Amino acid sequence: MKPAFEAGQNIAMKVPVHEYDQTVAFYKDILGFEVIEPSSSNESASTTFKFGDKVLWIDKKPNISHAEIWLEVVTDNYEAASAYFEKQGCIRRDEIESLPDGFNGFWLSSPANIIHLISQD
Repeated sequence: MKPAFEAGQNIAMKVPVHEYDQTVAFYKDILGFEVIEPSSSNESASTTFKFGDKVLWIDKKPNISHAEIWLEVVTDNYEAASAYFEKQGCIRRDEIESLPDGFNGFWLSSPANIIHLISQD
């Protein structure tokens, strides 16, 4: 049986350190998006914005050369989803970022190399 999937609440933009401040300023000052949580000053800072009914995370990421978009997809059963994606030949990418202990989810790559967080609702 195929698990159910729907769009999650979060969109993450992973941005190189040298583009982070200008990117945050674009969404905050130029577009005027509402800041939910401002960034800290550390090397792996995040700023979150209200993005319609979603949350846009802009994450400062050292050691990357260009921005990436990561999406969240929620499922009713992450274990069934994992088996389903494996059967479909999709590639798990759990090595790219640690998830909290006990978190019911995993990282997956689309054929176009867009990272998806598959999490149980």
